[in-house]
Order: sequence, then C-alpha cells, then structure tokens
Amino acid sequence: MNDAPRPTAPSNPADSTQAGAGAPATANPTRQTSPHGAGASPTATRTAAPTRTTPATATLDASADLATLLGEPLERPWYRRSALWTGLILVLLLGAGAWWWQARTAAQAAPSYSTQPVTRGKLTLGVVANGTLQPTRSINLGSELSGTVLKVNVDVNDPVRRGQVLVELDTAKLRDQILRSRAALASAQARVAQAVATQREAQAGLARLQEVERLSGGKVPSRAELDSARAALDRAVADEASARANVADAQAALSTDEINLSKAAIRAPSNGVVLTRTVDPGNAVAASLQAVTLFTIAEDLRQLRLQVYVDEADVGSVAVGQPATFTVSAYPSRQFPARITRVAYGSTITDNVVTYTTWLDVDNSDLSLRPGMTATATITATQKTDVLLVPNSALRFTPSLAAADGASAGGKPGAKGGIVSSLMPRMPRSNTKGSGAGAIDKGQARQVWVLRDGQAAAVNVVTGISDGRLTEIVSGDLQAGMAVIVDQKMVAAK
Repeated sequence: MNDAPRPTAPSNPADSTQAGAGAPATANPTRQTSPHGAGASPTATRTAAPTRTTPATATLDASADLATLLGEPLERPWYRRSALWTGLILVLLLGAGAWWWQARTAAQAAPSYSTQPVTRGKLTLGVVANGTLQPTRSINLGSELSGTVLKVNVDVNDPVRRGQVLVELDTAKLRDQILRSRAALASAQARVAQAVATQREAQAGLARLQEVERLSGGKVPSRAELDSARAALDRAVADEASARANVADAQAALSTDEINLSKAAIRAPSNGVVLTRTVDPGNAVAASLQAVTLFTIAEDLRQLRLQVYVDEADVGSVAVGQPATFTVSAYPSRQFPARITRVAYGSTITDNVVTYTTWLDVDNSDLSLRPGMTATATITATQKTDVLLVPNSALRFTPSLAAADGASAGGKPGAKGGIVSSLMPRMPRSNTKGSGAGAIDKGQARQVWVLRDGQAAAVNVVTGISDGRLTEIVSGDLQAGMAVIVDQKMVAAK
C-alpha cells in the first residue's frame, strides 16, 4: 500500500482553483513525478531541493498570488515603468535645448564693432561764416534842391561815366531867381557909385572950408562948420564901403543861384553801374536835412567785397591775408576765391550772438557775381600735410561695460570674475558715446579703441587740430593702417 503513487499538484493555478474551493495553491512543489510513469520504481523518484525564500521574494509572491486570486493585472516594479523613463528623457531633452538656446543667445549677443582705418593726409582747419556780397564803393545819389523831375536819363543796370547827367529838374524858378539876383547886384553897384559921388562932394566941401580958413587967418569959417564938413566926409566914405559890401553880397547870391541851377542837373560822381532807381519824371523832390536817395551806383562791379560775420569762438583763428573760398546759391558747385583784408575789432551783437565783421576782396572779372548775394565762406585758418588722421567718432567712442569686461577677461564668456566684476561698482566713465557736442580740444590726451584679436583695446593718444570730421594725432601708439573702432552694435537674439 505504501507503494501507491501520490497525486501530484496541478501545474495550472486555474486547475488548482477548480479542484476545490479554498484549497491553497502550492507555490513550490516538493516532488516531481518521474517521467517514467506511475509504475516507476520508488528509487527512481528524486526529491526536489527546497528553494530559499527571502522577505522581498515572499512579498512579491504574496502580491502576485493575491492579484491572481482577485483577477487583477500584476503591478510592475518602478524601474520597469515606461512613463517614468519617458518623462526622464523629456526632462533631459528640455535641459539640453535650454542649454543650446542660452549658448546661441550668448553668441549672438556678442558685440559687433564698426571700424575705420587710420590714414595719413592733409588736414585743413576752416572757419565757416556767412555774409553778403557788396560793391567796394556804393554811392547813394540824391538831390540838394527841391523841384519837379523834368527828365531821367538812365535806368537800372545802365553803366554811367563820371559827370554824366542822370536827372534833370525843372529850372524855371531857378532861372528867375538868377535874374532877381542879377538885378540886386546891379542895384548894389549903383549904390556904390552914388556913395562914391557923395564922398567926393563931402571931400570938396571940406577942402573949400579949409582954404577959406587959411585965407582969413582962421577967422572964418567957424569951428562947427569945419567939424560938420569933416563928419559929412566920413559918412560918405562909410556909405561907399557899405555899398561895396552890398555889391559883394549880391554877387554871392547870384553865384549861389547859378550853382543851384547847375545842380538841377544831377550828374554821376564816378564811373559805375546803376543798381537802383527811385525817381521818375514828374516826381516832386523835396530837399530836407536828409537828402532823398534817387540812385544807388556801384563804382566797379569787377571788384566786390564779401562782408561776413565771424563768431567770437572762431575770431582768434582769423587774420588778415588768409585765403578763403565761398559759394553762392546761384552757383552751388562753384568755389570762388577770396582773401581777408580786414577783421574788425568792434563787435556786432545780434540776438545775444557776438560776431566780428570781416571783409574779403573778391575778383569778379566775369561779372558772374552780383551785389546782395548771400555767400557762405570757408576761411583757411590752418593747413597741415602728411599728418596722422583719425575720425572724430573714434575719439568719442567708448565700448559698453559688457564689452569692456569681456576684453579685460580675455574675451571668454565664462571667464573667472565675469559675474563678480559685473556686480562690483565702477568709476563713472568720462567719455561716453554720444556725450557733449563732439568738440575735440587741441593738445588734449585722449583715448581711442582698436581691434586686437577681435577684442577692443585702448590706445592713448594726443590730439592736434580738427576740422570737425577728422582729427590730427600728434603722439601716441597709433599707426597708419590700424583699425580704430567708431561704433558698437549689440546683435539682438532671434
């Protein structure tokens, strides 16, 4: 009876469940039936070695048995969950993308410099002033007499000669005045003759009385008669002198009237050209304390004078004899030569602006220029050749703080001290880009920036004269051909 085979546990858990309700499933069978069948010898049956169970394995087996019993799916371990690994991969991809974007932004935000080369050439310091062209001598011609204009012989732009009659006034009244003056002169001359006759008569009467006194031995005539005769003679002499004075007065009046008659014909005082005319035949001319201007005559239009107003800041650079050029609106592409002949010491104040009048002589042989034209003159104050020149924008340029820090750190984005140096306080920069009016002082120590290995480097220089666009470099480590920085651009990230 002991040799009867024992029943084996079902291999399928489902079969075990159907065998009997509440029968526990055997997780690890202690025996295995020999493959030789039920009739196999007991000696052929081997007993399986017992498995070693750990607490973690027992927990997992218990969970699996419970899930199997309840018909639920088995729960996978955390390291086998696909959602966890998917999320981790997404986080890594986002981190890599953020690092790439920051690196690209930092590369695009690097400063970009605009440069210009240092050159050698000629530098001219000019003073610009505005003014008007005027004749060397302008004459305002008027009339000393009152009357009616009878005839006008010239018009505007007509050339005139010295002594040429320009205007004739009505002389009827002047001729009558001359006749009156001549009559007064004849009357005065007649009174002179009458006074002479009276004088002779008084002198003869006195002579007779004196002869009677001599013959009578002083008895006759009386003393009173002699005194009366002498007084009559003196009055006759005085009357003659008065008559002669009246003659001279009449002659002067006649001469004045004759001069007025000659001035009724207004003549040109010199050779020239008529610029303006303000009189027409039939106009009445009234002489007063200030003569009325009838004509304006320019003496010689082949020689003109340019009168400009030099600002007080530039007058120290202007001197007599300096050359200049000027342009007018009528010929904008033509440069006219001129030369300074006078710099006034007296100032002119217009709208609180102090200027000094400066005269320049202009040759106008071709008569292309006309009086009254507005001109812009450039006076050559100083001229130098073969000097080292840099643009004024390079002297005004100063790199931004970030670029300066990058240059000091060797141009490496992650250089040591970059963040700390950006947080440290700095001294204010004296020359900031775009500050002031851009004036360059002569002989001043300045600083320019050049490109060295792609980085901005400062170079100290001493400046000379400047024309507002270029500046002379007197001394420093700057050489011709070096690229100086004139502008800086920060590229925005896209």
